[in-house]
Amino acid sequence: MKILVIHGPNLNMLGKREPAHYGMETMEDINRQMAEKGLQIGMTLDFFQSNHEGMIVDTIQSAYGRYDGLIINPAAYTHTSLAIRDALLLLDIPVIEVHLSNIYKREPFRHHSVIADVVAGQVTGFGSNGYLLAMDAVFQMKRQ
Repeated sequence: MKILVIHGPNLNMLGKREPAHYGMETMEDINRQMAEKGLQIGMTLDFFQSNHEGMIVDTIQSAYGRYDGLIINPAAYTHTSLAIRDALLLLDIPVIEVHLSNIYKREPFRHHSVIADVVAGQVTGFGSNGYLLAMDAVFQMKRQ
């Protein structure tokens, strides 16, 4: 099972940026935890991070026909990017939206996800463990 993981803007600064919301783990820590879990359950993961919306769209488009699932934390683009939303509509694989913090307990502008209605599910508020939960979700969805 081959999974693409996309980290959106500013996630490359995890561990430094707003640790009260996002914790002290780095993006590399999260990727390492996911890769270790992937070995245990037979999942191969490719990781991508960008601060640029168009690069995220290009990466989603390039996933077509190449992956069994997608885990995406669009970060700030969650609330604004119709381009990312439209790109996700191209895919016919399980897509799980992940957020480290609970976006529904944060500022009101963060309460709305423009991609929530086009993804299979959303994991929010469990810190880095949310990515591992998303892996479980994709694994189970592909086994059905």
